[in-house]
Amino acid sequence: MKAVKVPLKQLNTLRKELMGKKIMDMDYKIKTDEYFGYIPIIENEYGSYEIVDTELDLLKRQPQNFKELLENSLNKNEMNDLKNSFDVIGDIVIVEIPPSLVSKKKDIGKATLKFSKKKSVYMKRSTIHGMTRIRDLELIAGINNPVTIYKEHNTRLKLNVEKVYFSPRLATERKRISDSVIENERILDMFCGVGPFSCVISKNNNVKIIGVDINNDAIKYFKENIKLNKLKNIKPIHGDIKEVYEDLKSLKFDRIIMNLPGLAYSFLEQAFDLIADNGIVNYYEFSNSYNQAIKRIEDMALQKNKKIKIINKRKVKSVSPGQYHIAIDAKINY
Repeated sequence: MKAVKVPLKQLNTLRKELMGKKIMDMDYKIKTDEYFGYIPIIENEYGSYEIVDTELDLLKRQPQNFKELLENSLNKNEMNDLKNSFDVIGDIVIVEIPPSLVSKKKDIGKATLKFSKKKSVYMKRSTIHGMTRIRDLELIAGINNPVTIYKEHNTRLKLNVEKVYFSPRLATERKRISDSVIENERILDMFCGVGPFSCVISKNNNVKIIGVDINNDAIKYFKENIKLNKLKNIKPIHGDIKEVYEDLKSLKFDRIIMNLPGLAYSFLEQAFDLIADNGIVNYYEFSNSYNQAIKRIEDMALQKNKKIKIINKRKVKSVSPGQYHIAIDAKINY
């Protein structure tokens, strides 16, 4: 292996110089002895420095993405069809594979498992469906255990990826809502799932929360997560919010979280009936702009004879080309 022989005191300076000029061979390790360093290079000479033949160790380079591990399994067009990203939930990875590559799912699964160093890789077999908001999954690598513990913002969340809806991509949004909460707020988490919003908020604030979800499995894990995080003043309720709402009419909430972007608009009437004056509705919707969501809120305010003030709006994440998971924060009867 060709290497520049350089006095130790000049080693770091020359290393940076060779890297900058792209002359250093990045596949090998630099070697040193008592007086000299040996920097691997791809040229046969460099300035006035002595070039020597020496044995150098190969670097164990970590792939930049899991696609690098599929170079012998997929052709260029197949590589372009495969998404670069995947969801990591605790020890589980969930990937989306286009129909054209389903026949290569085992290769993709093995590569993802090796790259991520997790325990299981599941492939999405459907979109989110049904009132319980779950999707069909198939194990394509690793051990078949869909139960895991996910960590976020000093909170641990136990869940079964086959039985409940959960998105790690909302971590920033959950932190943002938690940071905006005021001490002693009374909060209704209308579609709480396993409790990610509720648990993150409760872990970091002194509040009272009621969480409602129609998925009994989600409520089961929500209860476990309350114990797991040693939380207080949270009440999980299993049921449809339109039915549970009848039992909550005597209460007024300072904040209502409506993270059901596909259907939240159909529950705005219940939210307006349950929100306290100066309370905040954190409303979510799938849309290509803010206009539709804001109009829905304005129309309900007009129907309920209440004033509103839009205090924030943002795109939480992209869900498809031109379509976003958007958030609107509205103060009611301010």
